[in-house]
Amino acid sequence: MNFFLTLGLVALLLLLLGLAGTALLLRRRQGLRGSSLTTLLDLADRLEADLKTCRAGLQQAHAVMSLNPDLPAASEQEARHAIDAGLRALLQQRLWIRDHSPGASQRELDAAATSMRDTRSRLQPLLQALVQAQTDLDSAMREHIRRESDA
Repeated sequence: MNFFLTLGLVALLLLLLGLAGTALLLRRRQGLRGSSLTTLLDLADRLEADLKTCRAGLQQAHAVMSLNPDLPAASEQEARHAIDAGLRALLQQRLWIRDHSPGASQRELDAAATSMRDTRSRLQPLLQALVQAQTDLDSAMREHIRRESDA
């Protein structure tokens, strides 16, 4: 009788350990999902800020260039359309997050985050070039104004 009692207690102990391990694993997965969703939303916010910064910089550059008819006309409309397309794509991504992230696999969440990181990586050199172009344009305009005031 002692043998069956011991066997039963060992089986119960193994079952409890298995349940505790499963609970810890589920908790870890939920934590990972929560972290992934937070990261995904943070990346979406950063990408949106980057796109809006780009739009503001292009608008500012166009405003400066429109003051000087000697400068070539910029393709402001094309740039505006590209930024608007980026914002629309980001909106689609945010809708996907809202509608599909609760049932999405960890792989899908990671893929969405990777996609946003890649987009931001491609946008960063363009933002840096825009800042440099704005600086160069401001310098050129100051020089142009200085020359006109000297004349």
